[in-house]
Amino acid sequence: VPKARRMDKVAFEEMLEMASLGAKVLQVRSVEVAMVHGVPTYVRSSFDDPENPGQGTLICNEEDIVEAQVVTGIAFSRDEAQITLRRVADKPGVAAAVFMPLAEAGINVDMIVQVVSEEGMTDMTFTVGTADYERAFNIIEKVKDAVGFAHITGEKDVAKISAIGIGMRSHAGVAAQAFRALSEKGVNIRAITTSEIKFSVLIDEAYTELAVRTLHSLYGLDAA
Repeated sequence: VPKARRMDKVAFEEMLEMASLGAKVLQVRSVEVAMVHGVPTYVRSSFDDPENPGQGTLICNEEDIVEAQVVTGIAFSRDEAQITLRRVADKPGVAAAVFMPLAEAGINVDMIVQVVSEEGMTDMTFTVGTADYERAFNIIEKVKDAVGFAHITGEKDVAKISAIGIGMRSHAGVAAQAFRALSEKGVNIRAITTSEIKFSVLIDEAYTELAVRTLHSLYGLDAA
């Protein structure tokens, strides 16, 4: 994002989410260690003036941030693939029958969305890493009888866009604003997941840059 501005402070929790969601700033483990031991960490460019303490971003505890910005970062990952099971039997044990074989194969499942049941049947969508897509697809096809679904579809040209910010805890409608802004740009949302300080949307990969820039501007993350 050409107009992205530097943040003065970012909470450990926010940085941990950003690192795990694909932001190439700090490794997840380095943030975990700093957070556990309460070590404030400065992130600076190697080209910064070492005599100027105002450059860079401080990674610190949430309570050290006086005014938390609602959204502090946008992260994205193009390493995503989507698998959808149509007309899955809505009964106990189905989710385990789908995801246990994937876990046993060492395949990490990310976003999981299940639609409301209708006439005892439902649709289930989940994402895996692009590198695991073929294996995951084949594994699910092999357990079709045990799971009980009508058919399976897949898509590799998708991307996950995530917004992170501790300010979401105290502000309503943050995600809704993003959904409206993306729709106005013609970006279709395939799936949504949310947590206390972040939300993620799955979109067509071709719209990745547009979506990231749109959310950057929406949440005031662009430089003046």
